[in-house]
Amino acid sequence: MHTIYGIRSVIESIQAGKTIEKVLIKKGTKGELVTELLQLLKEQRIQYQHTHPDRFIKFKSKNHQGVIAYVSPIVYQDIDEVVQRAFENGEDPLILLCDGITDVRNFGAIARSADSFGVHALVVPLKGGAAINADAIKTSAGALNSIPVCKTENLLHAIRYLKNMGLRIISATEKTNQVLYDSDLSGPLALVMGDEGEGVSEKVLNASDGLVRIPMSGTVDSLNVSVSAGISLYEIFKQRRQNPST
Repeated sequence: MHTIYGIRSVIESIQAGKTIEKVLIKKGTKGELVTELLQLLKEQRIQYQHTHPDRFIKFKSKNHQGVIAYVSPIVYQDIDEVVQRAFENGEDPLILLCDGITDVRNFGAIARSADSFGVHALVVPLKGGAAINADAIKTSAGALNSIPVCKTENLLHAIRYLKNMGLRIISATEKTNQVLYDSDLSGPLALVMGDEGEGVSEKVLNASDGLVRIPMSGTVDSLNVSVSAGISLYEIFKQRRQNPST
């Protein structure tokens, strides 16, 4: 992930349309340029954080002026454009929503499976999701350079939009008796995967059109989320191959 140092440099980068992942502002940094930067960050809905001065010690050789920005190695896309493009191409959209997945390597592995099994886009939250950095791209085997990634302020807003566009929302969870392989996963679809600790959040489960679980017979009661995503996406891929809509 590329780093930009200095207030003016960060402002110019935002105005130039670069995809800024996050901006750190040293506590106590003030001035007209800082005010201009904060207004721009709010207008562009870019994540920023006021940070303790100690965090800037390692950047003392840089002329950072109390501000650094991390530029995303990918360009985020609009979910509506991705869905519209899929429909225009005569395809049933398949969207993967990541709810609470913060582990970089898990996210990279999920992206790799998503690219392999026909996912049109990954949707991640604006805050609280895994960082898309060099480790994520490496784990994805480069898939993050090709599969669209979309950010949303609120997953429920994305779910509402996808429902309005005719997609069914299916969440992978252990809190159901409905088995993945016995479920109809055809047609326009959005699959939700949650983190390994809490799984898909309750509010997202309640907003879903269906819940599915992966049956297991061993002594371990759960799978790594990237493994679960791979299994679930393959089942969707298989069903689409067996019953193509076009």
